[in-house]
Amino acid sequence: MMFEEDLRRSPTCLIVPGLGNSGPGHWQTLWEQERADCRRVELGCWDTPVRNVWIGRIDQAVRAAGGPVILVAHSLGCIAVAWWAGLLGQDVTSRVAGALLVAPPDVDRCRSPDVIARFAPTPLAPLPFPALVVASTDDPYCRRDRAADMASAWLADLVLLDDLGHINAGSGLGRWSEGQALLDRLMEGDVRRRATARAPIVRMVLPKHATMR
Repeated sequence: MMFEEDLRRSPTCLIVPGLGNSGPGHWQTLWEQERADCRRVELGCWDTPVRNVWIGRIDQAVRAAGGPVILVAHSLGCIAVAWWAGLLGQDVTSRVAGALLVAPPDVDRCRSPDVIARFAPTPLAPLPFPALVVASTDDPYCRRDRAADMASAWLADLVLLDDLGHINAGSGLGRWSEGQALLDRLMEGDVRRRATARAPIVRMVLPKHATMR
């Protein structure tokens, strides 16, 4: 009964940064500062990540949240979330109300920086919770077709943005209000997990000027 009551609480947004952590100008950091429902997962070894350490830290954070969570991951953090869901998260994924996976890198083909190869191969098992994959048409770490492949394998919808690079601080997004709108969709339960990978991927191309705020 207590577990069911916990899941009726508003979700906690667990911020999962990528390689090097998210600095002061990154939208993840701004969300954490501005939103009372956001909490950063301290993955550790930020510059020399260890896959199993990151997976374990995500697992600890989800279990410690005490209620439903939304995973808000960027870059290598997205791959860590996918690994966690497949390896450790089976008995707690019911606590995950959704995941916003922004700019996942192609760890199978991209070898710069070489430390991201430690997370290869890309886990392609379906995610057991609703997810949105957000990718850019000119991300230097992942081609759009590879992002689409990941979204399809994870049974997630794909949101494709024009010319925003790695969708990080260098993209000039500020607090990225459009990203927060996507997060709100997940929090409100408007995103449904796909039933099959054969279902078409939803592609929403947002104009660059709409996100540069």
